[in-house]
Amino acid sequence: MEHNAQQAQKEDIMAQNTQHSKASSSRRSFLRKGVAVAGAGTIGAALLAGGVPAFAKERSDGLTSGDVAILRFLAAIEILETDLWRQYNELGGIQDSEVPGGSGSAKYTAALQVLDGDMPQYIHDNTEDEISHFTFINAYPGLSTGQFPAIPRHDGDLAPKDHIQAIANTAGFHFGFIEQGGTSLYPSLAQGVTNLEVLRILLSIGPTETAHFQTWHDKAGNAPALTDPTNGLVFPDLNAAPFGGEDFQTNLIMPEPTVFLSRTFPAVSIIRPTQIAGSGGAVGTVKAWTADGLFIGQSREFLAVLNQLAEAADAARRG
Repeated sequence: MEHNAQQAQKEDIMAQNTQHSKASSSRRSFLRKGVAVAGAGTIGAALLAGGVPAFAKERSDGLTSGDVAILRFLAAIEILETDLWRQYNELGGIQDSEVPGGSGSAKYTAALQVLDGDMPQYIHDNTEDEISHFTFINAYPGLSTGQFPAIPRHDGDLAPKDHIQAIANTAGFHFGFIEQGGTSLYPSLAQGVTNLEVLRILLSIGPTETAHFQTWHDKAGNAPALTDPTNGLVFPDLNAAPFGGEDFQTNLIMPEPTVFLSRTFPAVSIIRPTQIAGSGGAVGTVKAWTADGLFIGQSREFLAVLNQLAEAADAARRG
């Protein structure tokens, strides 16, 4: 009986994921050879297509306006994260019914597997996690010059070999960058939550973002040294001077001790930054993603909505 119940629950989750994926796949177009044509416009559609998350009003069961603001912002961020991971999964992840929407790119996948043979599985599982994050949070209350692609834009990006590998290397670093923000964001915003159930949501989802970051931090270190012949992008040997040594050892994934609360205390391994005042957790996340070129081509409306959500989340205070 227990097995049947678990199987039924998994099938229900898969059905929900399929519905969300079908909605997003209508926003995408694919070349016949299976390369996704997706970019900044697709990411914006993920947030604006459905509008701001629906739980805009303060609930009567103990949620303050600050709690709602935090959940709304996190829902928006998870939607954006999910859209990014779906694009990666469509090309380089496991193609199955759990995360549908894509046909895969053999050359891109092979290049990603230079970083780690299990990359398609990791990408698939990370995508599935992010889908579950934003669907749960929503349900609970009711690149220009100097910037380079991390996803093949067309068939021409699949060659020469060092070009597609440079794209895969860029993706390897971008994976960690996407998850780095959530690693600090959840514990930062948790300090402004009043409702204990909302606090439980943040403390339960947040650690998975940290696990994601740790995984991708490890894979990025395997990026092979190369120079992209099409644009001059250089990936240095990360195990050679001036890199290398304990501080740059590429197979280290554990956090390093640092200053926390006061320099009068011994260094300690922590998630950082987590302070509320001055850290600008939500706003800082939006600024970092904007500086990364993630929102190039987005409308002023999209940026205004995202920044309003971030400012409201940062303004939340307990009590």
